[in-house]
Amino acid sequence: MKYEPQVIEKKWQSWWQEQGVYRVSADPSRPKYYVLDMFPYPSGAGLHVGHPLGYISSDIYSRFKRMCGYNVLHPMGFDAFGLPAEQYAIQMGVHPATSTSENIARYRSQLDNIGFSYDWDREVRTCDPAYYKWTQWIFLQLYDHYYDNALQRALPVSDLVSHLAQNGTEGLQAACSEPLTLSAAEWAALSPVQQDEVLMNYRLAYRKMTYVNWCEALGTVLANDEVKDGLSERGGHPVEQRPMLQWSLRITAYARRLLEGLETLEWTESMKKMQRNWIGRSEGARVFFQLENANETIEIFTTRPDTIFGATFMVLAPEHELVDRITTSSQREAVEAYREFVQTRSERQRMSEVDRVSGAFTGAMAINPLSNKPVPVWISEYVLKDYGTGAIMAVPARDDRDHRFATHFGLPIVEVIDQSANPEAGREEKTGVMINSGFLDGLTVQEAIVKATETLITMGIGQRQVNYRLRDAIYSRQRYWGEPFPILYDPDGVSHPMDEQDLPLELPPLSNFQPASGGQSPLARATNWVQLENGWTRETDTMPGFAGSSWYFLRYMDPTNDQAFAGSEALNYWKDVDLYIGGTEHAVGHLMYARFWHKFLYDKGLVPTDEPFRKLINQGMIQGVIEYIYLDKDKHEDGRSRFVCARLAEQEMTEGKEFVRIPIHIDFVRDYGTSASFIDGESIQAFTKWRSEYQDATFECSAGRFSSSGSPSNIRLYTSSEVGKMSKRYFNVVNPDDVVRTYGADCFRMYEMFLGPIDQAKPWDTKGIDGVSKFLRRLWSLFIDDKGQWLVNDEEPDREMLKILHTAIKRVREDLERFSLNTCISHFMICVNELKKKNAHQSAILEPLLLLLAPFAPHISEELWHRLGHEGSIHAIGQFPVEDEQWLVEDVISYPISINGKKRAVVEFPASADKETLEREALENEVVKKWIEGMTVRKVIVVPGRMINLVVG
Repeated sequence: MKYEPQVIEKKWQSWWQEQGVYRVSADPSRPKYYVLDMFPYPSGAGLHVGHPLGYISSDIYSRFKRMCGYNVLHPMGFDAFGLPAEQYAIQMGVHPATSTSENIARYRSQLDNIGFSYDWDREVRTCDPAYYKWTQWIFLQLYDHYYDNALQRALPVSDLVSHLAQNGTEGLQAACSEPLTLSAAEWAALSPVQQDEVLMNYRLAYRKMTYVNWCEALGTVLANDEVKDGLSERGGHPVEQRPMLQWSLRITAYARRLLEGLETLEWTESMKKMQRNWIGRSEGARVFFQLENANETIEIFTTRPDTIFGATFMVLAPEHELVDRITTSSQREAVEAYREFVQTRSERQRMSEVDRVSGAFTGAMAINPLSNKPVPVWISEYVLKDYGTGAIMAVPARDDRDHRFATHFGLPIVEVIDQSANPEAGREEKTGVMINSGFLDGLTVQEAIVKATETLITMGIGQRQVNYRLRDAIYSRQRYWGEPFPILYDPDGVSHPMDEQDLPLELPPLSNFQPASGGQSPLARATNWVQLENGWTRETDTMPGFAGSSWYFLRYMDPTNDQAFAGSEALNYWKDVDLYIGGTEHAVGHLMYARFWHKFLYDKGLVPTDEPFRKLINQGMIQGVIEYIYLDKDKHEDGRSRFVCARLAEQEMTEGKEFVRIPIHIDFVRDYGTSASFIDGESIQAFTKWRSEYQDATFECSAGRFSSSGSPSNIRLYTSSEVGKMSKRYFNVVNPDDVVRTYGADCFRMYEMFLGPIDQAKPWDTKGIDGVSKFLRRLWSLFIDDKGQWLVNDEEPDREMLKILHTAIKRVREDLERFSLNTCISHFMICVNELKKKNAHQSAILEPLLLLLAPFAPHISEELWHRLGHEGSIHAIGQFPVEDEQWLVEDVISYPISINGKKRAVVEFPASADKETLEREALENEVVKKWIEGMTVRKVIVVPGRMINLVVG
């Protein structure tokens, strides 16, 4: 009977669902293990073969832990709100709810087709009102809390109000947007609007005017990671910096704990480093520079107070609130023109393009507090409003960016550190002896840092401070498809939380959900929903995509609870995620926000652990081959577009000809991914039909010049190949359904693992998949022959068979524990090949082999398990094989015997033989005797277990 994966796989997928094989519930009598995938955004394109890589690895590990006796929680859901889903709906001309539901159904079908062990009863969708009710509820908790820096935890805003009423801000140690000084009487005298503004200064969820990345074409604010080169990553539309009234989350309050918590996590060092760098802790001093001829000061934070004598100018962020007040009339026009330019630059550009120099002089002068010399005040894009104080003292002798700026604009550079004793030291290194620095002269840098800080504190113009690069998360989006804010505004504009019993606040039906102009949200069109009868109004912005993904892992623990986001019994049992698998692209976005939300819930006693994800594994990317053909920038003399063979293009480029590389669908390319990939005449016709704008183009190669209709089928127009991202834009997406249809899900699963280490990028190439397919058929043939005859028997296996089996068990188990899944596939292949050679059909060998294989190839394992006579699922048996060491002990050892260093024989000796026996028996061996005849044996070197060497002469 032939192995027919498509038949047996559908059969068992249906059976697993009917039997509820993967359904799980809390069971205090069993140890728990929680395996989590970063849930997908369900795009209209569906999955490509790169997406399931992490899902397959987590599924293998989940099945393994389940068979080891653990109660395994392995859920799946969909990150269904956000800009991509809305944009897709707009493009398709349907409502986002409709397109999202259709896309989820497609994803679910594709996931089921691969045979994952998800408990679908626990599925969550972030766009489901039953789910986002609790997203809104958590937001209200953040709104109703502030952060106490002394206690290092969140406390209710009601406690803050009591403190203000009794003491004003005296003794208040709270995370805030800006320091405030109020007496109790002054607090009491404030209007409700003013009190609301004060409380917003402290709330963990607060609303204030903030500079944002505004994309007019998309009609929304974008996060920094959604902007590239001043354009939106989605659609490539212009993005500008714009001040807008936005909701934000005070993640900065948790910066210290987010940093310290990394030390407790089993994450890769590279991932921890990315988060550490994003949080960016630095120790230094807060210093005030008095403005010349003005009652204003500029506050700066510096990690190098030792270099203040070298501060020859100051730089403010173009958005800094002081700019308008201090700019002189003569510089007003230049400053405004420059600020307009900076609005087109994203923060990411401003931070990353370190070699770029631009700026404008405000006309104002400040006084260096230690040298008492006037220094000019400039503005420049390399200073960011929300990092530190939005202002710096510029020390061009000791800072690379300051040095470039000073050199470009001809500003003074005063050297303040003598590094002659260490000529290899860089400009920013903290080594050397102070010079040109008044009372600091002669001190080492480290001594000068301490002395300068103490002096500034004594003078009353500075204080020690720890600063963080991390900035608060902008939480407003001017889109329709997102969670509505559960916030109401009274006629005076004072914010009020909705009553929790009125949650969820559902999105109103809206036929026109297109982006609105001028910063308005589409929800503003729903006037009956926005305007309440009492004159109050609703918030019209919606929450960002990361809102629902910041806590979804908790909802999986108790997905149908309508009284809480998750019940205490479930939370205390499942506790946290034991293993989280996902991509590195979420390192400083989702992972940071999720840790922040979790720590806040921990402060409230709502979750039992301080960190959500104990162990994190980042899967690498499965890459695609991108194939290009070359389009001549200059049309042919007859006015037609001209495509040229890659080899011809390379030659013409050396002569100054310019070409544009056009990606071509890999289905049109023969032998794609090789150095000799090409398109033929048939491919050219397919290409011009696909890209109709090139129907009249000509195609030129060494064989001549052809039109699409006149291209002979045997011509070869060579393409250029490179490995890159698998993406629709490169036309190199491979649908996993197609692979499963051809080879089966078990083959697809094992091949994805076989491609290489889980954490490394690797190109997709189906050329190697035949080897995995043959392995599965060879495995099948151990049980059933081609005629359908059942081969399994109850005979006793010999020692060699047991050794083959238990060697595989030991290697697979060890590699599973260290997540080396690609090597596991190799162990299986070796094992089955050796068993095949031994004609091993004994059930005592094959049953443990199926148990070992079950996590990797669940369908074929289930089929053969049941054919062996078992009734229950192999995946529910709770029994993973353990190697028996007695079968791994060698009875005999093969010793290579060398004579004067050259191997002359290989002889088997008992594993227990001692050195004397080995020496004696080696000398008596007939082959050895022949090689040493007539010679004197001067020395015998025996390395037990490895080799024997005779030295003769």
